[in-house]
Amino acid sequence: MNPSTEQLTARARQLARPGQRRVLGIAGAPGAGKSTLAAELVARLGGLAVLVPMDGFHLAQAELDRLGRAQRKGAPDTFDAKGYAALLARLRAPEPGVTVYAPTFDRDLEEPVAGSIPVAPDVPLVVTEGNYLLHDDGPWAGIAALLDEAWFLWLDDRRRVPRLVDRHIRHGKERAHAERWVEHSDEANARLVARGRDRAHLLVTMS
Repeated sequence: MNPSTEQLTARARQLARPGQRRVLGIAGAPGAGKSTLAAELVARLGGLAVLVPMDGFHLAQAELDRLGRAQRKGAPDTFDAKGYAALLARLRAPEPGVTVYAPTFDRDLEEPVAGSIPVAPDVPLVVTEGNYLLHDDGPWAGIAALLDEAWFLWLDDRRRVPRLVDRHIRHGKERAHAERWVEHSDEANARLVARGRDRAHLLVTMS
């Protein structure tokens, strides 16, 4: 499908029913536009939704260095997948009067930041986005069951890859480094992500 932002907002609004908590997941390859769409939906829904990105569960750089995984940052095993699943499970069952604090990811620091996103118990919709929401391997396999609805974003590689390179450059990488990183790391991850598209409730072709 190639729905408009208005149509996607209307679909998300159907999930945002006061008095019950729903979780909408937006998956897709690096650079497909997940964070942009998720932020736009939350802005349009106002107080009905809050954004909790998967990237808040990146392992810290020091831990990636210790594990020898720093050159594969962004691969499935460079996240705390079980921690992410535990947070989603907690968000699905809000406690009256209890605000849950979720982490975010600072792209300038290239580090997760704990306790950054307050999720009040009366917010009916949590929007979460990330590469591996529909990944079916290891601890990621249980994430899809924690989503009331999952969308998969697809953007033509001829547009997605240059956008991804430009994003790395904006956040401090030299162009040659950014291009190598995309070719050897991001695109390997993109191939893994693509395997999950058939598990989505909705395939969104980005334009």
